[in-house]
Amino acid sequence: LPLVDKVIEASRIAQKKAPHLLIEGELQADAALIPQIAERKIKESKVAGRANILIFPDLNAANISYKLVQHLAKARAYGPILQGFARPINDLSRGATVEDIISVITITAVQAQERRD
Repeated sequence: LPLVDKVIEASRIAQKKAPHLLIEGELQADAALIPQIAERKIKESKVAGRANILIFPDLNAANISYKLVQHLAKARAYGPILQGFARPINDLSRGATVEDIISVITITAVQAQERRD
């Protein structure tokens, strides 16, 4: 599938699995995150300009975006957080700090606890 079609298909699957959530795709990053740009680019959208979750077409696109935001915006980034496995499993970047490692361990522990409940 072309990359944009992967995002559209992922959005469709998410909408089907969670119809109570506001899920739209495909949106360009600026229109998804910046209200003023969303107003110009997308007229009929409930999430444009205020999206809080982004779906990327592949791991490379996600990793590039994640690292840019983390370093340029000095944002705290946690993850990657992996879903859909029989047991909690997560990964760490080779560039992970001690704080990153502790955060991912904490998230993994919460995932394990939720699985037990």
